[in-house]
Amino acid sequence: KCVFRSLNTANFITRLSALCLRKTKMQHRHQSNRRPTVPLGSRILTDPSRVFEHNMWDHMQWSQEEEENAKKKATENSLVKVQSEDQDKYEREASKYWNEFYKTHKNNFFKDRNWLFLDFSLKNGMFEGEKYWEKNYGSGSTAVPGYVYNKNQVKALTANAQGKKCGEELGKVESFPGCDATYRILEVGCGAGNSVFPILKVLCNTPGTFLYCCDFASGAVELVKSHSSYNSAWCSAFVHDVCDDALPYPFPDEILDVILLVFVLSTIHPDRMQGVVNRLAKLLKPGGMLLFRDYGRYDTAQLRFKEGHCLSENFYVRGDGTRVYFFTKDEVWNMFTLAGLTEVQNLVDRRLQVNRKKKVKMQRVWIQSKFQKPWQSLHNPEESTKEAIAI
Repeated sequence: KCVFRSLNTANFITRLSALCLRKTKMQHRHQSNRRPTVPLGSRILTDPSRVFEHNMWDHMQWSQEEEENAKKKATENSLVKVQSEDQDKYEREASKYWNEFYKTHKNNFFKDRNWLFLDFSLKNGMFEGEKYWEKNYGSGSTAVPGYVYNKNQVKALTANAQGKKCGEELGKVESFPGCDATYRILEVGCGAGNSVFPILKVLCNTPGTFLYCCDFASGAVELVKSHSSYNSAWCSAFVHDVCDDALPYPFPDEILDVILLVFVLSTIHPDRMQGVVNRLAKLLKPGGMLLFRDYGRYDTAQLRFKEGHCLSENFYVRGDGTRVYFFTKDEVWNMFTLAGLTEVQNLVDRRLQVNRKKKVKMQRVWIQSKFQKPWQSLHNPEESTKEAIAI
């Protein structure tokens, strides 16, 4: 079983590597210089006269004047705040506005996020996770919230009358969607599936992997489930409001290898963000990774807002009623570390996006981060077994 599991992982990694290699080769063909590939892209604008040769330029450096102008625009467009009663409405009816969004745009608004594997380097995390779990817990390990048991310990618990309670817990664990998987991913705020289906292209032929995806807009979840590539054998899509701590997930805590939080946290009221991150951190297994990407402070999208759209500092409402927050990397670091996660990457991604037809330049700012759950956060499984049987 250990060999079979390793082959499954190797197969998955090979597919990820092939996808990354194809994209990397395409990037190199369009670079304006010969600089080596770096995180978050490698197309560097060294000659301003060539700015309209490509749609996007990476690693842009802002001058002090540009920084001050951006700050001034953000200050000006936030002078007039949205009325408090309207703010309450946008919070209370948030799912309604997103349902209307997906009813209007369906799956045509966002492009598929094929860059996920390259930018987040998921394959590296898989190597580390596989080695750690087999070394410390053995193949075929089973997770119960707060504990991990290997197959011999499970047998001892379930065969012993005194271990009935633990046996019942293990039975519950084994009945959830994706319970047979050895590598599990959750995408929070899946929308119409623009991350889901690129991931499923890799997962669908790889035994031992499973993808969960959720959104609080039921219309978005229906779009995912009705897609021709959706298959419940590899994926479970469900409606879920991550702001509601009382809502259970369709799987136990501490079983996820990866959580994707991509352009989702910015849609949530700032006062509720920490609670959301805290709850998601509990879903990760030790060594599991939370991958984050979202809008950064003074992104073009923030500077384009007119007066009267500001809800609170750096938090705005769009014309369709959906909301957006613009982060700094320090804010992101504070939230995830308070949730008990450790920084692996936390970068400001500044790019220059251009409309070559209209000759328009737009300064884009995103935050991209990886935070990991510490390895030593579960109880010692051998001690847990001894205690359960001795009771």
